[in-house]
Amino acid sequence: MKKDSAKSHIQRNPGTELDMSLINRIKINRSAVERRASTMGTRRAVKKEWQAAWLLRAVTCIDLTTLAGDDTDGNVARLCAKARQPVRADILQALNFEQPLTTGAVCVYHNLIPAALKTLKGSGIPVAVVSTGFPAGQITSAQKIEEIKASVAAGAKEIDIVISRANVLTGNWEALYNEVKAFREACGDAHLKTILATGELATLTNVAKASQVCMMAGADFIKTSTGKEPVNATLPVSLVMVRAIRDYYERTGFKVGFKPAGGISKAKDAITWLILIKEELGDEWLNNQLFRFGASSLLGDIERQLEHFTTGRYSASYRHPVA
Repeated sequence: MKKDSAKSHIQRNPGTELDMSLINRIKINRSAVERRASTMGTRRAVKKEWQAAWLLRAVTCIDLTTLAGDDTDGNVARLCAKARQPVRADILQALNFEQPLTTGAVCVYHNLIPAALKTLKGSGIPVAVVSTGFPAGQITSAQKIEEIKASVAAGAKEIDIVISRANVLTGNWEALYNEVKAFREACGDAHLKTILATGELATLTNVAKASQVCMMAGADFIKTSTGKEPVNATLPVSLVMVRAIRDYYERTGFKVGFKPAGGISKAKDAITWLILIKEELGDEWLNNQLFRFGASSLLGDIERQLEHFTTGRYSASYRHPVA
């Protein structure tokens, strides 16, 4: 099995003017979305070497994440070491996987950027940082902008921001647009990943509208969740968001990435999300320039499944520690 040798250049989304006529026309049929989502993992079977190949692709799309109150330089360094060598060398050798394999990024809090950069030096793996008062976003706009600028100055290449949910819940789409546009400007060359916190947006129609507004404002990625809400990434929410991405691409010609986050911990779930991307957006989105998982424990289960493929035996999960 071989990894793709080259990635096509993705032109960055510059954003568009806020089109309220489009936003006002959006209405989502929840029952239809849920019916479609319920078949996503059942209509297509991925087995044997194809399953292993899909799991290796999933590894390259993981934002390996630690966002805990007890994070230290030491556990971030271990996480970064795992990002550099996410699957044991003996497993890759048994799979005949000949090229370097890394995760898509490492995601941490701002104060742990130096520890992450030190361990990732020379790897090409970007550091992603949560910002703008993550996870609740309940700080002033000025503070949010300063957080972004500080993280970019410290070396972060990707900024995961949280939107102000109140703007969505009250239908203040212009305020949401202006907020995200200001975040994009503060990011400069760093990529902006906008977290919608979909579990707090009340309706799928709100999710669809927020997705479109954030893309119009220049988001490089739209992301489901912080991982801290009671309900995080779900297939119905993801389906609504990726269809918004498809619609935006068809209207503007610019590709926006998608990142489900929170609650995705099993290899079989990763394959289901990859199927969603393949069927709704196409193969062009099946790379870490346009698709990421926000996850921590997912990698351990993928490695365990890959070992089963090569040996025919399941090992204990503790043999595949993430950090």
